[in-house]
Amino acid sequence: MTLVDFWFILIAVLWTGYFFLEGFDFGVGMLLPILGRDEVHRRVLINTIGPLWDGNEVWVLVAGGATFAAFPIWYATMFSGFYLPLLLILVALIVRAVAFEFRGKTPAIDPVVWRRRWDACIVFGSYVPAFLWGVAFANIARGLHLDADHEYVGTVFDLLNPYALLGGVTTVGLFLLHGAVFVSLKTVGDIRVGATVLAVRIGLAAAVVAVPFLVWTQAQRGTDVTLLLFGLAVAGVLAAIGLVRAGRSGWSFLANGIAIAAVVGGIFTGIHPDVLPALDPANSLTTTIAASSPYTLTVMTWVAGFFTPVVIAYQAWSYWVFRKRIGTQHIPVAVGAH
Repeated sequence: MTLVDFWFILIAVLWTGYFFLEGFDFGVGMLLPILGRDEVHRRVLINTIGPLWDGNEVWVLVAGGATFAAFPIWYATMFSGFYLPLLLILVALIVRAVAFEFRGKTPAIDPVVWRRRWDACIVFGSYVPAFLWGVAFANIARGLHLDADHEYVGTVFDLLNPYALLGGVTTVGLFLLHGAVFVSLKTVGDIRVGATVLAVRIGLAAAVVAVPFLVWTQAQRGTDVTLLLFGLAVAGVLAAIGLVRAGRSGWSFLANGIAIAAVVGGIFTGIHPDVLPALDPANSLTTTIAASSPYTLTVMTWVAGFFTPVVIAYQAWSYWVFRKRIGTQHIPVAVGAH
């Protein structure tokens, strides 16, 4: 394996980790108006992800930084081609982060109105990236309008094709299921019961949407390996539904996480050795063309080998510290902290 291949695989792992981890806190945010029937229930939901969501976002920063350093041409083409969707994702993530911080502060207006507005921001900041990440990766799997210099020459409307929109709906469905199962795993009482029932319904809907998307992807980029991964993804979703219905929320969460990882892994496997396939294959951007120099990749490998275990260990520790289930009885009467 060359360093170029190693870094392509590592970037795929980073994106997989991001969607596995942030997928569930996107899901909890999207479910806020459904499972949070009153203020106490909404505070329980927010507290399930309160100590974790910002750590989960580190993965997308690392994935973007690694792409910039290891494959600068890939980074430049992708970020210029997806400029508007990525800008919307960034705005949504900022709005969501501000909402988490401000909804519990002393309101300048009526407290009910204050919290409803920030809750709306959390929902907006969860749906938009969950949908647009799916649109972006589906377009990468489909192929882009690249010219002979590997620069994007399409428009933003070219990105909104039926296949990409189906990809966006698929990621929303998988993240909603991930969030519902996570709430079932992290709560007690009526919230847990409601999340379990909802997870089964969302899971069935997610499977209905995901199967045609995966079949379509297999038809475009399919290999024996992608067929195996996409089959694993469907099995993971079905297993997650059955396990959460049986009260095994932890195993259900793992099963749906495997499904998400299999979808992302299948897309990266399907496009390799390209990093950005073009609709005209002659213009596709390959790993070899997009890669940095061997010296840069060597230095990056040493740095990643030292810091990656530290970051993973810290995040595992934070999950261990906040591992206990919570319920409405754990929420103080006073309005404030979230």
